[in-house]
Amino acid sequence: MTELSTPVATTSTPPLSLTSGQLPRFIEPIVLAVSLAVIAALQLVLGGFNVATWLIFSALVYLLAIGVFSAIVEGRRKSTDRVVRGLVTAAFVLAVAPLISTLWTVVSKGMGVMSWDFVTKVGGTTFDPDTLAVVSTPGALQAIVGTLIITGIAALISVPIGILAAVYLVEYAQPNNPLRRAITFLVDVMTGIPSIVAGLFAFSLFALIVGPKAFSGFSASIALCVLMIPIVIRSTEEMLRLVPADLREASFALGVPRSTTIIKVVLRTAASGIITGVVLAVARVIGETAPIFIAASFTDNFNSDPFNGPMQTLPVMAYTAYSFPGQDIDASQAQAWGAALLLVILVVIFNLIARIVAKVFAPKAR
Repeated sequence: MTELSTPVATTSTPPLSLTSGQLPRFIEPIVLAVSLAVIAALQLVLGGFNVATWLIFSALVYLLAIGVFSAIVEGRRKSTDRVVRGLVTAAFVLAVAPLISTLWTVVSKGMGVMSWDFVTKVGGTTFDPDTLAVVSTPGALQAIVGTLIITGIAALISVPIGILAAVYLVEYAQPNNPLRRAITFLVDVMTGIPSIVAGLFAFSLFALIVGPKAFSGFSASIALCVLMIPIVIRSTEEMLRLVPADLREASFALGVPRSTTIIKVVLRTAASGIITGVVLAVARVIGETAPIFIAASFTDNFNSDPFNGPMQTLPVMAYTAYSFPGQDIDASQAQAWGAALLLVILVVIFNLIARIVAKVFAPKAR
């Protein structure tokens, strides 16, 4: 008679539970507050308090502490998740903090001089014969007009060239076309050109044509074109490549010529992204100082003729007022911060206009 064998009991390791424990919600803020307090106390004891060092070491202590507590209560997986989430949050804060700090500094120092007269009057330095002193007169009208004229001319030249070059690269040129390779290589090289080299190029070009009186707003616009064109080409090229090939093929199937397809279908579909790229290019060059300082020089006089004489711009005005102050240093520095704030306001306005235009031209979903 056969005996039945008794099954041997085996022990197996239970699977790790994802919901075995949960830290209370109040633990994280408490750990963060304790970390901040401990690091602050240590810095004060050691004889110096620095905000940046305080925040960095507090974040490290917080991540270490919350990781240990979470590992004890919740397990290794949730502990790893909390630590990684904390690292991502810290990286975001590190990326945003310089921007917020810069904006806060510019706004707080620039608002002191901001007024209607500052925007609508021509400022500069004048000689007072009664006191025999150089007096700084607040006003940025000449710089605002010069910035808009120089940047506007650069955009009028760069945007058509950049868009047409991108259309050729995407829609017409074959992958092995030598001209396509040459354009792509030159665009890559121009993207990395220092801005001061662009200014020297523009000034040298006009010095050969018009002689020693080469300082002009148009010369500065040419310098900005050297910086803008590769950005417009690259951004437009990427947007055109995102247009589905089915749209082109459907247009060709209806007998529509290639040129009409590009204008009516491809460019219209990519219009939103192209406009965004153009705005990025304008924002890239509107704050340039070195090429404009070299090509257009600077002046306190109002000059709206881009082909005759030096012109003033907001970045150059901020640089000259801060680097070469008059006898009233505080007034000159306030003038510089006011010019910087106006420059930020112009960039914000351009971005808002671009978003509105891009939304208008964006393809409508049906």
